[in-house]
Amino acid sequence: MAIVYKHQVDPDTEFALWRIEEPADELYRHLQLNEYEKAFIEQLNGKRNLQWLSTRVLLRTLLNTDDYIDCRIDAHGKPYLMNQPYHISLSHSFDYAAVMISRTKPVGIDIEQVNQKVERIAHKFMTPREMAFIEQPVKIPQLYVCWCAKEAIYKCYGQKEVSFAGHIQLEPFRLEDQGSLHARLIKNDIDLPFKVGYLQFNDYMVGYVKGEHQ
Repeated sequence: MAIVYKHQVDPDTEFALWRIEEPADELYRHLQLNEYEKAFIEQLNGKRNLQWLSTRVLLRTLLNTDDYIDCRIDAHGKPYLMNQPYHISLSHSFDYAAVMISRTKPVGIDIEQVNQKVERIAHKFMTPREMAFIEQPVKIPQLYVCWCAKEAIYKCYGQKEVSFAGHIQLEPFRLEDQGSLHARLIKNDIDLPFKVGYLQFNDYMVGYVKGEHQ
């Protein structure tokens, strides 16, 4: 049981990836859960149970505390901590969990396993202008950068009723193993700039962002 990747974004902000290899009972032993949380995970089956537990174990590892972590979900679905001075974001995909924390600003992180299916749904989250800068030789991973970037921004912003295609605009970028891109969230009278980092890790893509303006 260990972190497989960790990145210090700035002195107040970091994220880590965890490969889920442990059985549920081993993950469970590393957590302090209240009765509501225990009842909730009993309703989760198989991989969903492991993913929920692993994000919480990774969160505890990053926070480096033995205290009970009171992690709740607000009305918009955004997780927050009641008893720790951190903004947090959680994500998981198949065999990996990802957690990002910051002492100072809202954050967002998304991890996705890269496969061909993204091409079939690209029209749902990409605009024609954005599709025009996608390079054919790297189309699939570049589309995953776009998806992860928009998902990370959505999580960082923390409000519902945000359209990936209609409200989040990405600027052109060249795909690298690890890089960044610029984006804006524009909705009604809101116009927020973001710089989103991304990382290719094995056959997964990670997008992460810190809301400097918020």
